[in-house]
Amino acid sequence: MSDLTGELIDGRYKLLTLIAAGGMASIYKAMDTRLDRLVAVKIMHPHLANDEEFVNRFIREAKATAALSHPNIVSIQDQGWNEGGTPAVFIVMEYIDGFTLRDLLADNGPLSVPDFLRYMIPVTSALAAAHRLGISHRDLKPENILISKDDRIKIADFGLARGGVLGSTMTVESSIVLGSVSYLSPEQVQRGISDARSDIYSLGIVYFEILTGEKPYEGESPIQIAYKHVNDRIDPPSLRRPGIPEALDAIVLKATSPNPDQRQKNGQELLDELRQLQASLDPKRNQMSLELDLPVSPPIQQPIRKRRGHEEVRIGDTKVERPDFAQSKLMNSKEEPMSNTTELRRKKAKKVRRNRISIALIVLLVVGGGTYKFLTNNAGISVPSVVGMNITEASKTLKLLGLRVSIGSRMYDPSVPRGKVIFSNPGGGGHISKNGTVLLYLSKGAELQPTPTAAPVAPTATPSTVATAALITIDSYLGKSGDQAQSELTAAGLVVSQNFGFSDVVSAGNVMAQDPAGATQIRAGSTVKIVISQGPELVPVPNVVSMTRTAAVTALENVQLQAKVVVRGAGTGKHVTRISPKAGTEVKRGSTVTITLG
Repeated sequence: MSDLTGELIDGRYKLLTLIAAGGMASIYKAMDTRLDRLVAVKIMHPHLANDEEFVNRFIREAKATAALSHPNIVSIQDQGWNEGGTPAVFIVMEYIDGFTLRDLLADNGPLSVPDFLRYMIPVTSALAAAHRLGISHRDLKPENILISKDDRIKIADFGLARGGVLGSTMTVESSIVLGSVSYLSPEQVQRGISDARSDIYSLGIVYFEILTGEKPYEGESPIQIAYKHVNDRIDPPSLRRPGIPEALDAIVLKATSPNPDQRQKNGQELLDELRQLQASLDPKRNQMSLELDLPVSPPIQQPIRKRRGHEEVRIGDTKVERPDFAQSKLMNSKEEPMSNTTELRRKKAKKVRRNRISIALIVLLVVGGGTYKFLTNNAGISVPSVVGMNITEASKTLKLLGLRVSIGSRMYDPSVPRGKVIFSNPGGGGHISKNGTVLLYLSKGAELQPTPTAAPVAPTATPSTVATAALITIDSYLGKSGDQAQSELTAAGLVVSQNFGFSDVVSAGNVMAQDPAGATQIRAGSTVKIVISQGPELVPVPNVVSMTRTAAVTALENVQLQAKVVVRGAGTGKHVTRISPKAGTEVKRGSTVTITLG
């Protein structure tokens, strides 16, 4: 792709410097001339712009990340097609001036446990926010975790992300090509399908690498590494680096379990475990769960850049170098007179006191608001997953939360050992009032088949595989993510047929209908139909006044509305002056909204 430095994209973004280039796109440092701020503009290579699949994936990246609002996620600010200049499909992102977690590991080596927690709790918090919206990252690795020069942590490149309404399940081939094999979960390698628990596996591998300085598996080819992820079991990190707490070993081993059901079910559960570990290791530490855009403390040993006199600017998985003026200033500061140092310390102390007062006020506001919400809105108790536990273990887990336990029924299930929980009602992640009753459905094991007494079949007859196929008891996936339903049903040897529909009560991306229903026994190879919610049918018209034509059309398409463009006067207007129906009006998805350019 030719260098577009100097061009003005969409009449707004002045491309200043080419800072990264990959196989799919190039990234430029740019100036947003409307808001006078630096941004990063990602432009798809022209030879891919004619490939509908790549264009859809590129746009999906923008839509998936734009739906997220979290201080530890690189924000998407705009997306569109360049009009009036070089044809280009582009995404505008927050500009991060810094380096990647990969660079930090290369310079520092493995991190101490306190440093590990300081860096990974913000990362896991960001992933938890994505999972709450039904969005999976699908490509977590150190190269996609950015660290700004002021030590703020950001997850970048949700390029493989998919929410419930953003696309279809990837194939095995595409997941291996697009993902990074060292961090792929076994189910991604084997079946090309993934959900939030696949992100947990990838992040667990990142945890292992940060703690030990090594990847768990090495090989001469990607296929060899993928094979190990499917067939081997990852060692506890403490075996490679003594001194790591047993509790942290347990978190990593659980996250990297080959069986998705044995991992933390989403980012929030993993985040809770990390925070509990942090509290146990440092009881005096003020545990603060507010998601604020605050810098983490740098590692105890500051990273020594391998190329002194330069800094690396990272966005995505590529880098460029430029003179590191901050480093030269730091070196010169060592020669300052002692009086200047004392004055700097005094100013820093004042700033710290001001920050503590500000944070204390925020905490009081949030705690006060949270207390009021708790007192006025009893949302009930979140039911933990007890699938796979025996009745004693499940009862103990639920009773600790003040819940009652009742046996719903016992049924044959060849995939679940006798006496273990097949599923519960409400299921894991569901809510129930305090002192409510959770029904447990227990396995009777595989059904015993009677020995046939009929006359032997003639040699020319063909046995019926339909009659001998194993029976499978399916779970209910109502309210659970479509990704999870697809993954687990496929793994059980069933065929999944997906449709989509609107729902005012089921969140977008979750299952709103299922046939056959949960607890039904069907034969392997049968088809299970699920309907995935697209959210409410009615959506408010977004306010696109003052936006460019491209930005306005994109904003409408993001909420599944069609745009009709009317140009007023001589056609020189570049921005929207009027919309109909007016902003905030609730209309059906797929409706047409008229925008007038003036």
